[in-house]
Amino acid sequence: MARRAKTRQRAPGPVARARTVTFRALRWLLLGFAAVILLSVALFAIVNPPTTLYMAAEGARHGGVKHEWVDFEDIAPVMARAVVAAEDANFCNHWGFDMVAIRQVIAAGEGRGASTITQQTVKNLFLWPGRSWTRKALEALITPVVELFWSKRRILEVYLNIVEFDTAVFGVEAAAQHHFAVPASGLSPLQSARLAAVLPNPKGRSAVAPAPFVEQRARSILDGAGTIERDGRAACFEG
Repeated sequence: MARRAKTRQRAPGPVARARTVTFRALRWLLLGFAAVILLSVALFAIVNPPTTLYMAAEGARHGGVKHEWVDFEDIAPVMARAVVAAEDANFCNHWGFDMVAIRQVIAAGEGRGASTITQQTVKNLFLWPGRSWTRKALEALITPVVELFWSKRRILEVYLNIVEFDTAVFGVEAAAQHHFAVPASGLSPLQSARLAAVLPNPKGRSAVAPAPFVEQRARSILDGAGTIERDGRAACFEG
């Protein structure tokens, strides 16, 4: 009876071994990044974030920043409504992505974005400044996680505390004192609308000496804030 020749398996070469090691390292790196993000999202659902990457970068550039955390209860309700009216009128009605706004932008062939307040919060808190497909992809992945873990009220609270309202001026409390010498709780409807009107270009617009465009935008935001209060689109953060 003839013996069958045993087939020897050739050991993987150095290139194949290097590729395997690289893939494993990349897999663990991605898993580690995902774990850090999940833990951070869960943590910041109850712990107030002390700073952001962009805030740190602006602090290094300008020798510090103006920033003071303020709880949602200590922000004038009209300020919250004004920001929502200005940046994301359907904030209470979506799960992180405003598909109606996205379809309108695509249909109009416009270059502007349709980022929601949740997306902006994710970008400002968890990611780095600048534009890239990598950052946009991560923003799209993290946004639903934030919507899952956080209430709408918490999302808006964090957003109002980390968004930039002037050069190196972050958060509504610092902005209210910097521009109008009042606390966030004391902002008037017009002051709130003017602060919201400088977004998303706080370095190019002024809330104290508004240009005609900003003044007109503030008036429109003021009307929008009243509208979303009446029609119930502010209920998710005012209840």
